[in-house]
Amino acid sequence: MKNIEDILRYFPNSIYTLLKNTLSQDAKLQQDLQEIRIRVGRMILLKTWQADIVIEYIISSNEILQILEKLCENSIYAYKNQICEGFLTIKGGHRVGITGTAVMENDNVINLKYVTSLNFRIAREVLHCSDRLLEEMIDTQNNTIYNTLLVSPPGKGKTTMLRDIIRNISNGVSKFNFKGMTCGVVDERGEISAMYRGVPQNDIGMRTDVIENVSKAKGMKMLIRSMAPEVIACDEIGSIQDVQAIRRSDECRNKRCFYITWQNIRRCKK
Repeated sequence: MKNIEDILRYFPNSIYTLLKNTLSQDAKLQQDLQEIRIRVGRMILLKTWQADIVIEYIISSNEILQILEKLCENSIYAYKNQICEGFLTIKGGHRVGITGTAVMENDNVINLKYVTSLNFRIAREVLHCSDRLLEEMIDTQNNTIYNTLLVSPPGKGKTTMLRDIIRNISNGVSKFNFKGMTCGVVDERGEISAMYRGVPQNDIGMRTDVIENVSKAKGMKMLIRSMAPEVIACDEIGSIQDVQAIRRSDECRNKRCFYITWQNIRRCKK
């Protein structure tokens, strides 16, 4: 329940009590819960791997605002940039998606007003989930890794797998007599390390440096210049600029890279 408690504390008392009672009565629900979705004028939805559970409580716009103010520590303006990106990261590595009426300027979102929906995505580390995949990634003869691309449909655990890969490569893997390597992580959306006030909430290894809230192109360049990583990792390859950044990073001092995007998982050797 501790993992869930990090989220429930942001809700007003009436909703907090309702959710806590619901979850306390069902240990399996606690274990399987993926998301808590709340929308103005609609009922609360608990999303699990198997089904959606509806809680018959209608959310008001005032309650949405109360929750948002708690998430922003009563200073919504201070979190404006994150809100404009559509999410906040909270203690424990959980992410809160935010939607509403966007205010645009020069094709950029400069504010969100009339926030209407919040999606609490529950973060869970799955340690050692990458153990089998590491057999394909590690070049034991040269004590390095192959350039690797993780690909799968949404919601199949790419980021969870990526996070555990980073942890293993950073710490080293005794099973393969693999010494740890210095890892640089470009955490553009904050999903890998889940930084909270500068501290990673997830275990990403002892030799890992993180730069977050920056584009992959800029982040890779900054890491190479400042931290001399042996391995670079990033999430969600989705544009030509991302691909160009990867090529530049791979060419620069022969960095090993692994990334994450869509479709079926496969290994890509250089």
